[in-house]
Amino acid sequence: MARWLGLRLLRDLRLLVILVALVPQGFAVTINAVAAPWIMQSFGLNPQGLARLFAAVSFSAIGAFVLTRMFDSFGRGRVLRLCVLAAAASAIGAACSPTLAPFVIFDVALGACASAIIAGTPVIIAEVLSPDERATGQGLGGIALGAGAGLCIILMPALHHLNWSWRWLLWAAGAPILAGPWLLSSRWDSQFWHPEHSRESLLALGGLFNGAHRRRIAVLMASSVCSTAAISASRTWGYFHSVKEAGLTPFVASAIFLFAGAVAMAGFPLGALCSDRAGRVPTVAASAAVIAAMAMVSFWGPPASFRYPALWLGAGFAVLSVAVNVATVGGTAAATELFPAPMRATAVGWIALAGAGGTVAGQALIALLAAHFRQVSTVVGITGLLALGTSALFMLFVEESRGLVLKMDPQW
Repeated sequence: MARWLGLRLLRDLRLLVILVALVPQGFAVTINAVAAPWIMQSFGLNPQGLARLFAAVSFSAIGAFVLTRMFDSFGRGRVLRLCVLAAAASAIGAACSPTLAPFVIFDVALGACASAIIAGTPVIIAEVLSPDERATGQGLGGIALGAGAGLCIILMPALHHLNWSWRWLLWAAGAPILAGPWLLSSRWDSQFWHPEHSRESLLALGGLFNGAHRRRIAVLMASSVCSTAAISASRTWGYFHSVKEAGLTPFVASAIFLFAGAVAMAGFPLGALCSDRAGRVPTVAASAAVIAAMAMVSFWGPPASFRYPALWLGAGFAVLSVAVNVATVGGTAAATELFPAPMRATAVGWIALAGAGGTVAGQALIALLAAHFRQVSTVVGITGLLALGTSALFMLFVEESRGLVLKMDPQW
């Protein structure tokens, strides 16, 4: 089991620190989805207003893109340190916000920093590991994110049971601020890639949209729009659908998502295995098709006559989550392997920015059409079909990168 999960890689201190840094980011980006019913109640929103709130928070991708670009401009380690601390400070600011406006501002900042870390760390993982270990390393990164998300899902029903505010989730997300002195003083990141000259990174930005790289980045960005619209809609509205529409208690809904999250952990090593055996392209194409199918099953069900809605939703969200993680490993491996070092993080940033555009478009579509359907989940299921676009784009236009040797020198 340890070999299958790739736990031997944890002997690398650099990788271990990266994985630890990812855990609170997985926690932070899960807060809005898990606490959605209580956020709506705290700020007096209806479902349409909640969708508009989520769409507004999605603009954090602009900040995430700028920060991800800095991974190439100023070096991986320096930006990673600052983003971890800024994310923690933003979480504390959101927890202290009494009204909607400051909450949105701090939540956007939290999303920007956490998303930049999530986008930048796969690049570092790819650079510190050998070709035959990269997919496994990306899987471990996904497990770290999943562990943080699972902790958030566990805490929410506990807070509800104790009659404590959902804002304690934000306080927990601010805990990494305590590691500030160590992050700022230690040199664990001294071997991470950094540009030899500032001009090198500036040239990379222009080179990304010229020659062979232009087609690659365009296809991956379009794929990101489709997949992220489908995945973010499912993640954001799954808890809401379970509690408000399927009629489950917060405890049962949290148990469902905890179960789905635990099962989903298998998606990371499975994604690494499929990516190494079958290749990055078929792995993403097949898993994206499963995402579309399971979004329909989960959000258009369970039928009113079905006696065990928790069983239906638990199975549906579990398979959906496994497929998402398989696609994440394959897609991340491909995105980090198809570009040379000076533009690698920037490319991932552009892909993440395109994905955020898909998130905004998906949430805007839900907000626009929700009033015309009896349940919001109907529109969420429709949005999930966009994952089929990712399948088509990968199969038709993305080159296979399995076993590719990374280009680390500046002469690209």
